[in-house]
Amino acid sequence: MTEKPLVKVLVPVIALALAAGAGLAFFVAALVRPPDLPVDTHPAPLAGHKLCAAVVVVFPSDAEMRAAVPSFRDDPQARRVYVDPPSVSLLAVPGTDLKAWAQELHARFRTAERVTVLDLDAAAAQLKLTAPPPKCPREGEY
Repeated sequence: MTEKPLVKVLVPVIALALAAGAGLAFFVAALVRPPDLPVDTHPAPLAGHKLCAAVVVVFPSDAEMRAAVPSFRDDPQARRVYVDPPSVSLLAVPGTDLKAWAQELHARFRTAERVTVLDLDAAAAQLKLTAPPPKCPREGEY
């Protein structure tokens, strides 16, 4: 049985079109995806930074805070570590669930006086402000 000429031409054309479409989809996805944010977990002073999405861990003393800092530097969820005696403010890598991370940190640092989530977008939505603050950028600070 001989193949019809239309089938010989149509099948490769359809395969080529599908491959081109898949390649185009990956190219567009790469353009649309925001770039990864830089990670620098070496402690820096909090002064001058306006955080809008972070986890704050407050310790009873500077010594306990300093003892905990290496653990924050090695945490894969931490993107930035800011210190303000005796507390540490942590910016997360994008996609981190701040509440879950705060619970994990609370369990890890039992001597911490307080572990809180700072999420200004959620607070503004909950308060239903008529003039809410600007939306928090994905970096976690203004």
